[in-house]
Amino acid sequence: MCGIVGYVGCRNATPVLLNGLRKLEYRGYDSAGIAVLSKSSDEIVVKKSKGALKFLVEKITKEVVRTSESMSDADADRRFSELVGKTGDFIDGCVGIGHTRWATHGEPSDLNAHPHTNVSGSIAVVHNGIVENYGKLKSWLQSNGIVFKSQTDTEVIAHLLNYFYERTNNIFNAVLETLHRLEGSYAIGVICRDFPDRLIAARKESPLVVGVGNGENFIASDVPAVLEHTREVHFLEQNEIAVLYSDHVDLFNSEGEKIVRGTTHIDWNMDAAEKGGYAHFMLKEIHEQPSALENTIRAHMLFGDDGKPSGLTFSKEIEPERFRELVSGARRIVITACGTAYHAGVVGKYAFEKFARVPTVVDVASEFRYRNPILGEGDVFIVISQSGETADTLAALRLAKSKGAKVIAITNSVGSSVSRESDFVIYTLAGPEIAVASTKAYTTQLACLYMLSMMFGRERGIIGDGEYARLLGEFAAVPEKVQQILDEKAAVQKFASSQFNKSKIFYIGRQFDSASSLESALKLKEVSYMHCEAFAAGELKHGPIALVDPDTLVIAIATEPPLFEKLASNIEEVKSRRAVTMCITQDDSGAFEKCCDEIIKIPATESAFESILSVVPAQLFAYYCSVLRGNDPDKPRNLAKSVTVE
Repeated sequence: MCGIVGYVGCRNATPVLLNGLRKLEYRGYDSAGIAVLSKSSDEIVVKKSKGALKFLVEKITKEVVRTSESMSDADADRRFSELVGKTGDFIDGCVGIGHTRWATHGEPSDLNAHPHTNVSGSIAVVHNGIVENYGKLKSWLQSNGIVFKSQTDTEVIAHLLNYFYERTNNIFNAVLETLHRLEGSYAIGVICRDFPDRLIAARKESPLVVGVGNGENFIASDVPAVLEHTREVHFLEQNEIAVLYSDHVDLFNSEGEKIVRGTTHIDWNMDAAEKGGYAHFMLKEIHEQPSALENTIRAHMLFGDDGKPSGLTFSKEIEPERFRELVSGARRIVITACGTAYHAGVVGKYAFEKFARVPTVVDVASEFRYRNPILGEGDVFIVISQSGETADTLAALRLAKSKGAKVIAITNSVGSSVSRESDFVIYTLAGPEIAVASTKAYTTQLACLYMLSMMFGRERGIIGDGEYARLLGEFAAVPEKVQQILDEKAAVQKFASSQFNKSKIFYIGRQFDSASSLESALKLKEVSYMHCEAFAAGELKHGPIALVDPDTLVIAIATEPPLFEKLASNIEEVKSRRAVTMCITQDDSGAFEKCCDEIIKIPATESAFESILSVVPAQLFAYYCSVLRGNDPDKPRNLAKSVTVE
């Protein structure tokens, strides 16, 4: 949530900041602002606005982005870019910071938007995260005569910086002193009128990237904001501070001691973060799943001379000997995550218990650390996070490590906090995921969990040679089968066109399919705002069936052949109450033809792996319903891509 950008160099900072903020719009926000140290006035110029980024551009240029409601989106984009190019004529200066805010303290408004300044306006700050002790700090500052303009916790930082600056006359020392007094999470960017050659950044919990360019340097909440300028970055680690000049970057620890560390090279290009001809990022990322799965699977699959899969390895992440020690000492697996990643964990529970016969529990990370969990040596603790910065998941990880558990992280983000703090890390290789609603990150998380569970089962002697070869062959073919579903997506689109106005939708399933139903329902809620619930099909008669009426759509996921008969009976129960029914299944026996109004066929594979396939029609259904209802599926209301606060 929220987005930070910053620039120091020889170019005009304003267009750089605005274009960087646009690259971070996917994170979710409700207001935007910039602060630039003007060359002509030697003052910090602050411009900010409630609402979309275009309103900030309009405020700066005093021209409107969209001149008429009939203007196409492409024309509006061109108009936006044209006006961003003009902004340097209105605010000159080569040092600046920018921010897109997602409200936590104080409603969305011009006043509450970032950046915030001290009373004189000589220091400006942008901030992601939450200052947990801001109430105490605010009261103390007010007792010293400071008058606050906003309702935000961030304004406390600006006034603290001023307090210590007046006593040290050094902005770096003022930042150090301020950070020592902040409790909670933060990523901050600071500029000061009296130090016009530098930008200071720091982080704790919230992510922050430093882009190292040629004669210019950048900060951003995420790589896409700097990728058009440089591929060399520093991922700031916990409690680190960066001081950026136009020609170099200095890194420091929380005590102000210098750190020497090389940059990380980003090997994916900007095309991966663009729509590539698709109407929305969400649709593009749904269609990228075959390649994302192929990349993830082949990174860890071994092949024989005959070209057939011969084994699995995480040797780049977990050396074979360490993996054997991990498996031999495992008495239990605990999986913890939030949202979509939690749903992947629920599928993972079924996979570990099926393939490895290891007792497995799954917990929501936001609840985990507050119930004094029972953990210790012999527990393998798996955390899953697309961004690698999810606050609740990080807190659970740290608690597990403190209790002696071995931690495996599954993440899509190299250099993230989760990847750095875990004992082992497995990357999903999904590439950048821009849409707020996760799709390809989810299916690649499933791929990693399946491979890990099969490796556990093989090492524990649960899976024999013949079965192992069969499973590997089936799993290697999964990406191609996802592509088959995408090639036949018209059936899902047609069904969505007749059902997008339903007032109630239920997803049901059994075993693996019950877990898949959770994620399918979440996708629909996230982007279409339709009321949707998911539960085990056998629970219908224990309450939910009371809600079923002719305005209800029930979608069954059926990929467990031994349970087809029972699931068909559940569908008959809702059909008899005049609900519309759809089934997502690989079944060819006709088990669901009489009880379902629509059947979406998916390719057959090992039934346990069908969870990767069955979710794809559900993702498409959510996308089409969102568009048909006039929503923007890339930026669902009230949601953020990376939840870095509790």
